Amino acid sequence: MGYLIGIDVGTTGAKTILIREDGELMATSFKEYPLHTPYPKWAEQNPEDWWNATVESIREVISKSGVKPDDIKGLGLSGQMHGLVLIDKDHNVLRPAILWCDVRTTEQCIYMREKVGMETLKRITCNQPLEGFTAPKILWVMQNEPQIFEKAYKMMLPKDYVRFRLTGEIATEVSDAAGTVLFDVPNRRWSREILDKLEIPFDLMPPCYESIDVCGRITPSVAELTGLKAGTPVVGGGADNACSAVGNGIVKPGRVSASLGTSGVVLTHMDEVKYDPKLRTHTFCHAVPNKWYIMGVMLSAGGAFRWFRDALGELEKRQAEEEGVDPYEILTREAAQAPVGSEGLIFLPYLTGERTPHGDANAKAVFFGLTLRHTKAHMIRAVLEGVAYGMRDSFEIFRELDLPIQQVYATGGGARSELWRQIQADVYNTELVTINIAEGPAFGAAILAGVGAGVYSSIEEATDRLIRITSSTKPIPENVEIYEKYYQVYRALYPALKPQFDKVSEIVAELHGG
Repeated sequence: MGYLIGIDVGTTGAKTILIREDGELMATSFKEYPLHTPYPKWAEQNPEDWWNATVESIREVISKSGVKPDDIKGLGLSGQMHGLVLIDKDHNVLRPAILWCDVRTTEQCIYMREKVGMETLKRITCNQPLEGFTAPKILWVMQNEPQIFEKAYKMMLPKDYVRFRLTGEIATEVSDAAGTVLFDVPNRRWSREILDKLEIPFDLMPPCYESIDVCGRITPSVAELTGLKAGTPVVGGGADNACSAVGNGIVKPGRVSASLGTSGVVLTHMDEVKYDPKLRTHTFCHAVPNKWYIMGVMLSAGGAFRWFRDALGELEKRQAEEEGVDPYEILTREAAQAPVGSEGLIFLPYLTGERTPHGDANAKAVFFGLTLRHTKAHMIRAVLEGVAYGMRDSFEIFRELDLPIQQVYATGGGARSELWRQIQADVYNTELVTINIAEGPAFGAAILAGVGAGVYSSIEEATDRLIRITSSTKPIPENVEIYEKYYQVYRALYPALKPQFDKVSEIVAELHGG
């Protein structure tokens, strides 16, 4: 039986998994690396750290698994989106990589909107320039470090730098390229029109492939370094969200993933490209050939629950330590004592501003409707419900675009809570399922490697074969009715409070300098 490797070049570290072709996880390894913030709003990493962590993690999974290198049929890469690596003609890295969470480029985003025009950006990229995306970063280097930009031969995205070190080949693929805002998303190619308007050289862009295409092979020197076999194929792979979608089976219309990690992501597959005319969501090329996905992102999902635990859950943390359980288990047990809808207590989860649907850095979190009847249990439940309301905002945009929602796949830490799964099912009014896979983007990357290496006939065949539903949570009709009423109140709160969000942000900046 053959084996496959998936590597996720993440923000905190590189994760490598080795699976058998039937999906059995044989070994996993995670190696951390630092993130540098030399100035406010900056976030950078050294690409050499990605490479060293990748080499170590590959060696470790091969050693742990005992699998023979000859039996490893292919390798796939996933990675953090939007980062910028610049190399010169001798393939030296010219400056630290600028990451997705770097927000120094506000001026460049404004410049892009004015220079290219929003209608052109919508038509070609299906997105608007945001500080996290790649194009504004290139413009920033052009404008602020011209001596570095003069030497730039090619730009790369994070996982593609690791591919280059593995194979010696410079390449990217459509799902990551779509996150640069320099890509013609409907036609799956670099946009010469946008590059020309921004005066970015077309030759700076790497060759672009589909995610299952073999884009290189392990070199003899890397084989010696890692324990892999020279010549092992390396496929295009995908952006972390695209690979996560593959790893969760979101490869057919009607399937939607609702991921509750620190942030919340609602994502669905599309056979034809569509985008939200108001650009509240993001439309990117899928890792599935000639398919697309659309996603909404809320900034504080599981992060809101973590904030409550840390700020107000000291008793629960102590109790959890005594019982030897997770503090979240104690908190959700307490939340279950409060009634559906928390007796009118509504939580707006905008602890770090919001992206979908409001795109507002000044948005603030709010407990609305507090009365003497409300207890801590109500507050905990209101946080869980408020996050579900925020996730539902993305579902509503999907419905506006006539995208089918037949089954919701719950993933991330929030999927482990039976109570939170029921709240989501009731708020979304849709069946919620969990699956047997918990390896996320790295698993999706391994599937892409299997398709590229001929182990599977297609991504759809692979996911049907490897992914199984392990639980199902159906909406409870009476709960759906209650949540529908409260959701309408939730939706009305942001527009009513926005002027005051802006005002309080001004006051805080004036008094505290931020």
